[in-house]
Amino acid sequence: MNITLVRTEGAQFRAENEAGRVTWLAGSDEVGPSTDGIRPMENVLASLASCSAVDVLLILQRMRHQVNDLRVSVKGERADAIPAVFTSIHVHFHVTGDFDQKKLDRAVDLSMEKYCSVAKMLSASVAITHSASMDD
Repeated sequence: MNITLVRTEGAQFRAENEAGRVTWLAGSDEVGPSTDGIRPMENVLASLASCSAVDVLLILQRMRHQVNDLRVSVKGERADAIPAVFTSIHVHFHVTGDFDQKKLDRAVDLSMEKYCSVAKMLSASVAITHSASMDD
């Protein structure tokens, strides 16, 4: 697995994987202007959300359930010191589909506690909690 990161202007960076897929990251405006991208620590939260969302979709599909909508909200609390690492993260899944809350909870638990590589990596140093709701 390889990523190439290239500065495009100011504190803005273009990250590209081996398949040519691209995402944008940006540093602080103090370092230089950037019009695209999210901050690196926000990207950590986005990585956690997307990793677990893919798991939840796959688990529910394997249970032969239709997922109509899936959103993930992630809130990270950071230390008030440098480095400002995450001290806690809460992940909440908002889902609609042809299944009940119990099935959703099971899929989310499996993802967050067993399958999501990002969650497993972060949980070694950060308290991660999760919840889920069947939304209308």
